[in-house]
Amino acid sequence: MDITEVPVSPDKKGKKKKNKKPKKTSVSQEGNGESSGVEKMEEDVKMEKSEAAESAFPPTFSVSEIKNKQRRHLMFMKFKQEKRKQKMQLKKKKKKEREALGDKAPPKEVPKTIENQRVYDETTVDPEDEEVAFDEGTDEFSAYFNGLTNPKVLITTSDRPRGRTVRFCEQLATVIPNAHVYYRRGLALKRVIPQCVARNFTYLMVINEDRKVPNGLVLCHLPDGPTAHFKVSSVRLRKEMRRRGKDPTEHSPEVILNNFSTRLGHSIGRLFAALFPQDPQFVGRQVATFHNQRDFIFFRFHRYIFKNEKKVGIQELGPRFTLKLRSLQKGTFDSKFGEYEWVLKRHEMDACRRKFQL
Repeated sequence: MDITEVPVSPDKKGKKKKNKKPKKTSVSQEGNGESSGVEKMEEDVKMEKSEAAESAFPPTFSVSEIKNKQRRHLMFMKFKQEKRKQKMQLKKKKKKEREALGDKAPPKEVPKTIENQRVYDETTVDPEDEEVAFDEGTDEFSAYFNGLTNPKVLITTSDRPRGRTVRFCEQLATVIPNAHVYYRRGLALKRVIPQCVARNFTYLMVINEDRKVPNGLVLCHLPDGPTAHFKVSSVRLRKEMRRRGKDPTEHSPEVILNNFSTRLGHSIGRLFAALFPQDPQFVGRQVATFHNQRDFIFFRFHRYIFKNEKKVGIQELGPRFTLKLRSLQKGTFDSKFGEYEWVLKRHEMDACRRKFQL
């Protein structure tokens, strides 16, 4: 078989080369102004891409998407540390600026809390209001505040109380002077109240329980009322408290009432104040505190200790518990025909977190 060579014309090779060369030399032959314009165009395109990427920040990725638990925890701790460092650096920077400015430094920013953002209540008590003073002079507690009666409290429980509830009642009797604990014996409260009035008791306190834990308190002022029903929570007896002091003495304690500002709160504060004698014995150095915060009433019982002429320490004696008002009823306890002054309606009253009743 004969093989013939096919000559390739140099014109075809030249054409291929000529077609490639103008593409390479076309940009080089242009002036410096045109080359700089092309570079600017490329830079503008890069800037637009980077801006688009920045506008997409922060990324949709989050730490919770990491499936490995240890890796996820490690990343979360690193994130918290970085956040804490930034916060400390900003705090130090502001502190240096305040020291440099001296007296000309701007006032410190007040942090926003639920308490200082509270919705104004029309029933807030003004101490100089004549109407409030008249009501206080004619209400059910006027005899106590005028010094005509001395408090005498009967403490009882619901039927068949358990050990924890009984111990709670006994410890309350050591906190409230002239308090007596009696077993209920299955009697209805309507039968108990007349007997209390006949024996000159000024208060009836009933501790209710559920699943062996105290969960309710009915406080009835005698003989004319009012009657308050509270939810009880976070009960801690003396043995359950750390660093508690010795058992309280028989001295009458001082009473502190905090943040009872509305008309309803004022009446609840007077209800608690009438539990204790008006003449505290300061030798005992004991203080009973009812602190209202966001409609929760925290009870604490302390003894204060003088370390020197300037420093004073406090020592909690116990018990401690938290109250939440459920209802306030006129007169003595009557669950069927009683007239209620105020009843907690959770879905209406607790809708706004910045509105408080007490």
